[in-house]
Amino acid sequence: MHVARLSLTDWRNYERAELELDAGPTVLVGRNGQGKTNLVESIGYLATLGSHRVSADQPLVRAGADAAIVRALLSHDGRDILVELQVNRSGANRAQVNRSPAKPRDLPRYCHSVLFAPEDLAIVRGEPGQRRRLLDELLVQLSPRLAGVMADYDRVLRQRNSLLKSAKARGTAADKLTTLDIWDERLVEFGTELIDRRSRLVAELAEPVRLAYAGIVDADHRPTLTPQLSIDGAGEQDDRDRGAASAELPADAGTADRFRTALASVRRRELERGVTLVGPHRDDVLLELNGLPAKGYASHGESWSFALALRLAGAELLRRDSPAGDPVLVLDDVFAELDRRRRERLAAAIAGYEQVLITAAVLEDVPTELAARLVHIDAGRILEQDGEHVVAVAPAGDVPGTGEDGTGDGEDGTEATEGADG
Repeated sequence: MHVARLSLTDWRNYERAELELDAGPTVLVGRNGQGKTNLVESIGYLATLGSHRVSADQPLVRAGADAAIVRALLSHDGRDILVELQVNRSGANRAQVNRSPAKPRDLPRYCHSVLFAPEDLAIVRGEPGQRRRLLDELLVQLSPRLAGVMADYDRVLRQRNSLLKSAKARGTAADKLTTLDIWDERLVEFGTELIDRRSRLVAELAEPVRLAYAGIVDADHRPTLTPQLSIDGAGEQDDRDRGAASAELPADAGTADRFRTALASVRRRELERGVTLVGPHRDDVLLELNGLPAKGYASHGESWSFALALRLAGAELLRRDSPAGDPVLVLDDVFAELDRRRRERLAAAIAGYEQVLITAAVLEDVPTELAARLVHIDAGRILEQDGEHVVAVAPAGDVPGTGEDGTGDGEDGTEATEGADG
């Protein structure tokens, strides 16, 4: 799959812009702060229902506008699909597929993308939320239905936390809070599927990560990934109650039974703290190199290589399992972070993908074989290099969601880290 045309209206610092794209590599060049990252961020949003830089939608809408529009013409095996998204500053977002109303959470069925960014170092060195997001964004693209499951889990989690906070404020005893049992079952229902799907994905990533890491560093540092599940006691300093309760379970107990047991064992502490202490929102993935935790032991170069290997492994799974073919690879100012040897090895690893979009402030950072086509970005304007001439690309056309056919339900985007406009 590749993006043949990208149109933006009131997205970040772009008032109106349109860019024609070809398969193969394209480099977006411009000084820092001109809008290169904003451009590729829009493709990532269509694929993952979230930004890699901000957790809310409001910053995506240009100052003074009520909504931002992203329109992408996707091409695969001679078939074109037009996907359109209206991100509203307030209210539900709206979407269309081939001019027909759709739910925003349906868009990852058609648009697949893997984004590499400087923020990826936090996947290895940062907090568990960074690793959870990596898995969840990939899961949504592999199985778009899971976007609804994640939204349902988050809704139940908020309701349960609200009940716990109210009970804490009133001093309600654990055995008197019978309404919590109802929310427990809903939490187990949605959370069990997320835990199982994440665990399965971690297992599927293991070999692609090993191969990708070896390809980047030309050495076998034995990278491994191990799920760390809160329902099994991971992450808790005081897990004596949970350990005793878990001992009563059969050895082959399923995820749902372990989840229920864990919730029962920590209920007293949850009432004391007013927050849900176990579930997929508390899980982590242990990343190791040569048998040691990468977080805290890996060098800067090793951490970068591990993060790149995780992204490459995700792209490989999408390539293997997606009916849409290759995902669009987006490398957002990544080459500036790498030494010459890693640049060359990364360029070799991505060479076979149908479309690669690269942003760079300094063109010399990009390997020559990837810099055949250049697009210059300046202050929210897209300039395309055409021989010795530089011409402005035509502005975008009408926006979706404003005519009689512009309807659709809104869905929340997945959480991401915050950052400034790029």
